[in-house]
Amino acid sequence: MNTNPSSFDVIIIGGGLAGLSSAIHLSKSKLRVLVIEKNEYPKHKVCGEYISNEVLPYLEFLGIDVFKLGAKKINKFELSTPKNKLIKANLPLGGFGISRFRLDYELSKKAIQNQATISQDTVEDIQFSNDSFSVTTKQATYNSKIVIGAYGKRANLDVKLNRDFIKNKSPFLAVKTHLKGDFPDDLVALHNFEGGYCGLSKVENDSINVCYITDFEAFKKYKDINEFQQKVVFKNKSLKTIFEHSKPVFDAPLTISQISFETKNPIENHMLMCGDTAGMIHPLCGNGMSMAIRSAQMASLLIIKFFNGEIKERQALEKQYLREWNKEFKSRLRTGHIVADLFSRNELAEVLIRIIKSFPSLMPHIIKRTYGKTMQVK
Repeated sequence: MNTNPSSFDVIIIGGGLAGLSSAIHLSKSKLRVLVIEKNEYPKHKVCGEYISNEVLPYLEFLGIDVFKLGAKKINKFELSTPKNKLIKANLPLGGFGISRFRLDYELSKKAIQNQATISQDTVEDIQFSNDSFSVTTKQATYNSKIVIGAYGKRANLDVKLNRDFIKNKSPFLAVKTHLKGDFPDDLVALHNFEGGYCGLSKVENDSINVCYITDFEAFKKYKDINEFQQKVVFKNKSLKTIFEHSKPVFDAPLTISQISFETKNPIENHMLMCGDTAGMIHPLCGNGMSMAIRSAQMASLLIIKFFNGEIKERQALEKQYLREWNKEFKSRLRTGHIVADLFSRNELAEVLIRIIKSFPSLMPHIIKRTYGKTMQVK
């Protein structure tokens, strides 16, 4: 039995949805797991906070009951254009709303309960040689057979790894806040405005999660978030009504810039990438959180097979993960790019809305293209 305190079977870089889900899953199989996360729990994150029901069986397997945590059941969807054309639909699979503040915290507690180690630290370097990893942080150096990258949308580590997407311009800014006001528990809404779009859904404690994304160059024309909202966002009447009849929960909105939707490689320097680190779907499609959880399940199942000898070599592990990742997510990401591109063209978006209103069955079909099947627990 390995008792070296700096040596682990698996090191997970990043303690968000993907990283923590993997930590719980792998530790359930008695693997020695270290999660390195730079932030402490609980913490709010810039995120849409709507998750499709496809992940419920897997969360139950991990020991998480989101509805006991206050999650809101969501089965309705509405969308508006910058010119305030509105369409409504039922969600084919449905979902739920829960804050990252609550869900990440509960996942972290479950990981620790399962004997995973969580270290609040920052990774500075990763080296792979002699079929193993050396991970250097600000505080220590650790060794492991497997490393999972689950550190989010972008990080300095991407520069160190010389990842292709990090070399390109990342033109988007996201803003997130919580409000208290009148909003249906069972609805997720997506309201478009000039140069961006905003998602809204209820989470626990009856807060409304509001998260919008916009072109950073367009945003810079205004002196602050408030002016941008007043002059741009609130031209969408639905958004204006919600903001004007609600009270902020946060002292100030949270922001994140340099968001990239560029194609990423799910394998980098022999690391298995999960969640947004492997590929980020446009928030317009509203299903990134379930994709993160699903990718964690995929990676964990294969890693367990690697350690128990069903998968003999690292090369076979990497090929299988890449094959499964592409099968599960490549089409979803492509659909996300297409939908986001169409709705970024305002006149075309208005035409699309008219077509969808004439053929209501189109909307559930489009939504299904960004969903996966209900996750089977193995």
